[in-house]
Amino acid sequence: MHTMAMTGLLLPCSLLLATLALLVIQAQGITRHYDFNVQMANVTRLCGTKSIVTVNGQFPGPELIAREGDRVHVRVTNHVPHNMSIHWHGIRQLRTGWADGPAYITQCPIQTGHTYVYSFTVTAQRGTLWWHAHISWFRSTVYGAIVILPKLGVPYPFPAPHQEVPVLFGEWWAADTEKIMSQALKVGGAPNISDAYTINGLPGPLYKCSAQDTFKLKVAPGKTYLLRLINAALNDELFFSVANHTLTVVEVDAVYVKPFTVKTLVISPGQTTNVLLTAKPVYPNANFYMSAAPYSVIRPGTYDNTTVAGILEYHKPGPPSTSSFDKGLPLYKPVLPFFNDTKFVTKFTTKLLSLATPEYPAAVPQSVDRRFFFTIGLGTLPCPKNMTCQGPNGTQFAAAVNNVSLVLPSTALLQSHFTGLSKGVFLSNFPAMPTTPFNYTGTPPNNTNVATGTRVLALPYNTSVELVMQDTSVLGIESHPLHLHGYNFFVVGQGFGNYDPTNDPAKFNLVDPVERNTVGVPAGGWVAIRFLADNPGVWFMHCHLEVHTTWGLRMAWLVQDGSKANEKLLPPPPDMPKC
Repeated sequence: MHTMAMTGLLLPCSLLLATLALLVIQAQGITRHYDFNVQMANVTRLCGTKSIVTVNGQFPGPELIAREGDRVHVRVTNHVPHNMSIHWHGIRQLRTGWADGPAYITQCPIQTGHTYVYSFTVTAQRGTLWWHAHISWFRSTVYGAIVILPKLGVPYPFPAPHQEVPVLFGEWWAADTEKIMSQALKVGGAPNISDAYTINGLPGPLYKCSAQDTFKLKVAPGKTYLLRLINAALNDELFFSVANHTLTVVEVDAVYVKPFTVKTLVISPGQTTNVLLTAKPVYPNANFYMSAAPYSVIRPGTYDNTTVAGILEYHKPGPPSTSSFDKGLPLYKPVLPFFNDTKFVTKFTTKLLSLATPEYPAAVPQSVDRRFFFTIGLGTLPCPKNMTCQGPNGTQFAAAVNNVSLVLPSTALLQSHFTGLSKGVFLSNFPAMPTTPFNYTGTPPNNTNVATGTRVLALPYNTSVELVMQDTSVLGIESHPLHLHGYNFFVVGQGFGNYDPTNDPAKFNLVDPVERNTVGVPAGGWVAIRFLADNPGVWFMHCHLEVHTTWGLRMAWLVQDGSKANEKLLPPPPDMPKC
């Protein structure tokens, strides 16, 4: 009797405690632990086997899953004979710049045989991001998806899908990418282009001896699928389409957007896009290609003009058949835009708008403290003595922001800043405007040489920034996907030709512009972004075309600490790698 009575009393009490614990977890999130072992693995693609750098032997690497509000600890151990560094692309890293990952910007790389734990909290983000190596060209094989689920009990602002599928676009070289890059730098020319594109690491049936290496998505009639699209390619923007199906865009760069439906979308390296694909209501007696092919405007530049395809198949009605893929069915192919269809790209990007609802507001800075104007483009460097260079007119290819081609230091910028030992490492005099204005999209100047140096742009904490990025026609116009670390920004305007500071701002969207972390600077045009510098630290901004970053199309913002305790950069962790 007595025991029963006690149990009866304890039960509601323990239930209450469990409920309280669950509420606390929901409010604060939980800590998720991951082990990433960077190791070599043999992979066979396009009839050839090569040894590549992987995480945990997987290509693409493991999926990292967290909920909004969770803390994430990733223990990265480097077992390969190269320095390594991992970037959590799009994670805000509020006050945790030490975990951001770009080598020589926020950290010294992890040396062979060493370990570093990346620790960060997922704050006010939900959707798809990704992680990748951020040193040299290792992100050609070292990358994977980051899936951020909403807080427990919080629904998506769109119909819940039957299944969620990460779809990672990559680029594959038959040769060693490190050798390709070092050879290009040695001769100052453009690097060799890739041999194939991949979907989830697989080239698919349109490449030689790759039919068995095809990504297949099996769907059931009438069901809706959330495709988490990630462009992990090194140097190419991509069009993507699923034959005879439509895609409803619901989120980009881990921010919800006003849903809109398209047959084809465009996605730049660094960007993510979540789309809903609703399967046909009845079994269609057909299979469908899911295809991606490049968007490229640079001439006479070369690019990988091939198409990667996966296959969308339907579950057959009736009992499960032994053979899953029916080769006898018709196979439909989508019609993708022409490789240089800038009009299509513009039409697509202007459809992207923030939800701007009470639950998901668009906190666009309405006033601006500092305005900046950056030219984004290619250039040259003189050929060193006793060397023959394969760049334009015997020069070396280079790239720059405001004509400054960033030289990476031999020690990390963030450490130099935090310890107050920046002398001899970097200067804080990055130009806010081009030092020598010219007709940016007209006839290029005769002198195409760029300046080199390690310069940062310093901002006081909580500065509201407007930045206009202008493509230039130096060595040809080109679309440049620019990625800002540590921040999201609002894309308030874009256009073609030269930016007009008198008339263009009147057309800016300050109500519901799209919020993202990577934006395409239009080919022969400009884009305007706004953000609030509320995250102290040193933050890399660079073109996500790896060849351009290598040539120097990169810079860094130094955001100073605020006055309050919660506005200051946290101290570095004890296991911080040393240079």
